[in-house]
Amino acid sequence: MTKRLVLLPGLDGTGQLFASFLAALPNTFAGTAVAYPTNEFLSYADLLSFVRLAVPEDEPFVLLAESFSTPIAVEYAASNPRNLAGLVIVAGFVHQPIGGWSLAAKVIANAWFFKLRVPRWVLEQVLIGRDAPTALVEKFHQVLWSVSPAVLSGRVHEALNCDVRLQLARIRIPLMYVQAAQDHLLSNSCVTEIKRIRPDISLALVDGPHLLLQREPQNVADVVSAFVRGLLS
Repeated sequence: MTKRLVLLPGLDGTGQLFASFLAALPNTFAGTAVAYPTNEFLSYADLLSFVRLAVPEDEPFVLLAESFSTPIAVEYAASNPRNLAGLVIVAGFVHQPIGGWSLAAKVIANAWFFKLRVPRWVLEQVLIGRDAPTALVEKFHQVLWSVSPAVLSGRVHEALNCDVRLQLARIRIPLMYVQAAQDHLLSNSCVTEIKRIRPDISLALVDGPHLLLQREPQNVADVVSAFVRGLLS
């Protein structure tokens, strides 16, 4: 039986950064990456409608949300869709993703900021981890530059203002959280809050930075595929 996995992307919204993870999945899996518009800002509510049109209507599937897309996935899962068998959250959040740094981030994350080329050392410290392959760094820049700076800025503000804790509590399907052990972007309270609301969530700790799917695709594919097999057998 083919196991269907639908992936919701991080801040870039393109789905292009899922390539290594998709390649690492077993050949019995069919992975589909949803892509958001690159030149039109859509709020979380708008993107939720976008996702509803992108998921399968006639077969069971598991939804995987990376970072930025977590609130969308939680909102969607809380509506108890007929074919949704499970939800995987990778380095995600449901409220105040960076804690006390939110106000500063709102000031910095304007459109002009995303017109700049972020220095490699900043990427490595915050997102991509030390000794990141040059090809991955260049791919990250290429993908980010394909998205309008205004769109990226809008998405950052959406993430900083999100609160889907009540929706998380209403989800009835099995949940998994894949935590990046070296995540220097998200506050530790993100995982703590999710576990407080859903103590039944399956937690997998993978050694890697915030962009876990890009740096540790095989390790994440192994834990996710084991979870999915238990739901779509």
